[in-house]
Amino acid sequence: MNRDLESLMRLYATDALFETPLILAVMPDRSEGILRGSSAIRSFFEAGFRTPGNGLGRWYRNGTFFSDGQQLTWEYPRQTPHGDQVDLVEFMDVADGRITHHRVYWGWVGFQSLAALKAANT
Repeated sequence: MNRDLESLMRLYATDALFETPLILAVMPDRSEGILRGSSAIRSFFEAGFRTPGNGLGRWYRNGTFFSDGQQLTWEYPRQTPHGDQVDLVEFMDVADGRITHHRVYWGWVGFQSLAALKAANT
């Protein structure tokens, strides 16, 4: 996996919102799973890049995504060709070629993985 933080950050608008409970597991100093602005989002991805072996496993996608030019979504399914993995769905609002609002919704296997990660980091 190419961990190109600068290219990743170019995808986000300066005032973007990013929502995921993973924020609370990766950044224990945070009190909510919402980040506001590219500086906060950058800190989240920097923390994730420093600890790639976070116990969440594989990130298999089947390549299917849906977009209408203003919203983009895809799934990381629980069942994969190589067994179960963290299950989640990502939704992004896009304007002027940048992500303005990124939301990550976790399924049951993902929730259990987040709970274990949070417990290990506290």
